[in-house]
Amino acid sequence: MFENLFQLNKIGKELGLSRKDINKVLLFNNSKHSLLYTSLLRIVFIFFGVLIITLIIILGIEASRNTYAAGTYYSTVKIKDYKKNKYFKFK
Repeated sequence: MFENLFQLNKIGKELGLSRKDINKVLLFNNSKHSLLYTSLLRIVFIFFGVLIITLIIILGIEASRNTYAAGTYYSTVKIKDYKKNKYFKFK
């Protein structure tokens, strides 16, 4: 798909068309309902953008919500247990 877009862009430049003219052809300006098609295209891009951002936020919240895995017990290790260890210095 991207190869076709690059080829159309290259052919347009070889024909002497401006970038604006090439974009008009690629964004449905030659069709009967060009405003409708461009509006739908923008709505689809906005929808997918919002969907991706929402999924990232939801997955981030779910990942940070559970400290311990399901079925495990809470840790009973305390800071005073490390005070005896020579590698950890707590003041």
